[in-house]
Amino acid sequence: MAKLLSLFSSALLAACLALPAQAGWYLDNESSRLSFISTKAGNFSEVHRFLTLHGKVDDQGAARLRIELDSVSTGIPLRDERLRSQLFEVERFAEAQVMAKLDLGLITDLAPGAQLELQLPIQVEIHGRKHGYMAELLATRLDEQRFQVVTLAPLVLNAGDFGLDGAVEQLRQLARLDSISLSVPVGAVLIFTER
Repeated sequence: MAKLLSLFSSALLAACLALPAQAGWYLDNESSRLSFISTKAGNFSEVHRFLTLHGKVDDQGAARLRIELDSVSTGIPLRDERLRSQLFEVERFAEAQVMAKLDLGLITDLAPGAQLELQLPIQVEIHGRKHGYMAELLATRLDEQRFQVVTLAPLVLNAGDFGLDGAVEQLRQLARLDSISLSVPVGAVLIFTER
């Protein structure tokens, strides 16, 4: 019996060692921030944000950020509701997504406190449509379990690229504004923790 248990234990250990490591990096929503700027009436700009983000970078470097569009926060409840229902149509399109491929080794090899500038192609999906951008990012190794990625320059999205220009026009009419810009600068501070 002891020999059988020993053989079983050895086989189990060998099987565990043969499994690939499934380490993943997960977004710390509490410490992260995704904000955007809207411009109306020609030159009046305001900063808004999304409160609920989910994200993961797998061990192959595939990064995915999911933004709950229902969590949009502009500081004005009526405007938030109009953005949810008229612009984002959260009943049909609950999330926006950002996808990229990172060279994790470049980041995880950094000493704590060290930084690395990255130019990275990313894909953004909003309202069922995808559009590619080149992002300028700064990665910082915070400590052994965490790294941070921030936008060095805002990522400027155009509502028309996602078929939202008609919805923006509806919002303009509802708010009785002369104009609402289709260009929307977006900035991010994203912190990932290993687990």
